[in-house]
Amino acid sequence: MTRGPRRVGLFGGSFDPVHLAHLSLARVAMSQLALDELRWVPAGQPWQKAGREVTPAAHREAMVRLMIEGIPGFVLDRSELLREGPSYTVDTVRALAAENPAAARPRIFLVIGQDQYARLHTWHDWQGLLQEATLAVAARQGEGVRAPEALAGISHQVVRLEMPALNISSSAVRASVSRGENIRPMVGDAVAEYIALHRLY
Repeated sequence: MTRGPRRVGLFGGSFDPVHLAHLSLARVAMSQLALDELRWVPAGQPWQKAGREVTPAAHREAMVRLMIEGIPGFVLDRSELLREGPSYTVDTVRALAAENPAAARPRIFLVIGQDQYARLHTWHDWQGLLQEATLAVAARQGEGVRAPEALAGISHQVVRLEMPALNISSSAVRASVSRGENIRPMVGDAVAEYIALHRLY
């Protein structure tokens, strides 16, 4: 049986900090999309976070490493950490495609949430991004994927991911740290210990 192109997922974000809902979504993407690998892509300079101080990239990278260590198929992609200037997803997608000869280029899935999908038309060169990648949009159980009006009538590929019901966010983790609360149920032992050791948030 002839096998199709490799299937690679890109899961980007500031990961400030990475938490267990990120991990849960990543596992869902690996399974539901039958990915060969899922690349976690910490943003070097997250342009969407303008106006908020972001934790230094070295710490965010280290926390992602701790979260995904030893999990088959999960890869830390440092491309946006190494690239100068703002971290644009379209550049990362094109760099991944360029790594391979045209005949062996992977099918690229961009793993995002419904909130990111709704704002996709504000992203840098979003039209080019739609041509390069299939959008894998997380939706909660029983909910469909809602295409934003700005993308109506624009051809693009979308698949739905069944998002587990985990009410965790990076902002909630940071707030819990500031209140001295136990964050292990939100980020796991290794990341919680790293945050405590380096006195983050």
